Amino acid sequence: MTEQEIQRIITKQRKFFESGKTLPVAFRKENLKKLYAVIKQNESEIMAAVKKDLGKSAMESFMCEVGLVLEEISFMLKHVSKYAKKQVVKTPLAQFASKSYKNPSPRGVVLIMSPWNYPFMLTLSPLVDAIAAGNTVIIKPSAYSANTSKLIEEIFTKNFAPEYISVVSGGRAENECLLNQKFDYIFFTGSKVVGKTVMQKAAQHLTPVTLELGGKSPCVVEKSANLKLAAKRIVFGKFLNCGQTCVAPDFIYCDKSIKDELIKNILEEIKKQYGENPLENQNFGKIINQKHFERLLGLIKKEKVVFGGKSDSQAQRIEPTVMDNVLFSDPVMQEEIFGPIMPILTFENIEECIEKVQQMEHPLAFYIFTSNKKIADRVISLIGFGGGCINDTIIHLATTQMGFGGFGESGMGSYHGKVGFDTFSHYKSIVDKKTWMDLPMRYQPYKKIYDKMIRIFLK
Repeated sequence: MTEQEIQRIITKQRKFFESGKTLPVAFRKENLKKLYAVIKQNESEIMAAVKKDLGKSAMESFMCEVGLVLEEISFMLKHVSKYAKKQVVKTPLAQFASKSYKNPSPRGVVLIMSPWNYPFMLTLSPLVDAIAAGNTVIIKPSAYSANTSKLIEEIFTKNFAPEYISVVSGGRAENECLLNQKFDYIFFTGSKVVGKTVMQKAAQHLTPVTLELGGKSPCVVEKSANLKLAAKRIVFGKFLNCGQTCVAPDFIYCDKSIKDELIKNILEEIKKQYGENPLENQNFGKIINQKHFERLLGLIKKEKVVFGGKSDSQAQRIEPTVMDNVLFSDPVMQEEIFGPIMPILTFENIEECIEKVQQMEHPLAFYIFTSNKKIADRVISLIGFGGGCINDTIIHLATTQMGFGGFGESGMGSYHGKVGFDTFSHYKSIVDKKTWMDLPMRYQPYKKIYDKMIRIFLK
């Protein structure tokens, strides 16, 4: 798509937004219901597209893609009427004879740029929040997940007017064209490198942004943890979507005294969940493309592999791979892995663990397995991260009751549920002053008697 075509879409969307047609809650709910119905109608096609791109099974696609979007829509349909109402707040005595309220207003023309690893969910979930808040939206899906992105474009072209919701396909050229335009809000999910570019471009127009990035999310296993259960939940979180999850446990950081037992349980769980030969398990996904496949193979040190390590270049699949005796200086610890490789590192005591993680860049997620509540509370309080779990992995993002987002180097802003509505809204602060009286004390010429009265009001 050319820059002129993109500019025409933005112009049409701005005109449509300024007409006020997206403001009524009834319009928002109508389109949320329509989106829900369209997704249900195309459910099998969506799952087939995701299967082609990432090798996900139908159950995993529904659990981690389609189902989460449907849940977000259902939540918004239930609550958007309340969220869109003006919120009356207390008025200070100094502003007597007035009413104060916050008025949630849509931001305007919004750009949503989504990644390839959860190509349906991470495109549609923020879209749901943007629709609920009353915006028009331009969607830019990833070129890497070509099948899902093509289907998304077909669905919206067929069912929604382009002046309301439009999809721009393509790669870097289209990304650059979009980022050169003025939007009222940009929502980006992807890598830290591209996130910096998005923020730089947005700054030229003073456009606010939400950046959902990533990082090396630690999974700490303290010596009091239930190791069998910890292994089960760690294996699930790490190897879901073939490890291509922004909140996957990037590395295991465990107490030295329980490392061998933990590894034993992890290996047992991999075999239980993926079989003796995971490359033959058709429910285990694939790496998105050859570039990432080769990058991941370059992170595996064969002499440190205690399980897995095998790969199928034709199918772009890598076994769940566990590496022991890993050092923070190893290549696998120099970047976010984003694949089915599990490095295991150890600490002598929990204080050493805290100190080390505090020195690292703030991750998108953090996980700790422990039976000691005091240790859990201390670690959670002292370490900076986006969100996480105690005695589990990943599930904190699958709720409409809490915002999901990064912190520091892993991003800024959040969404899901009410927090998502707020992200795509601007709250106008309004004072409605009555006309039946007007206190004279704020006007010149100032009088001493008024000084005493002002001091009574402002104290």
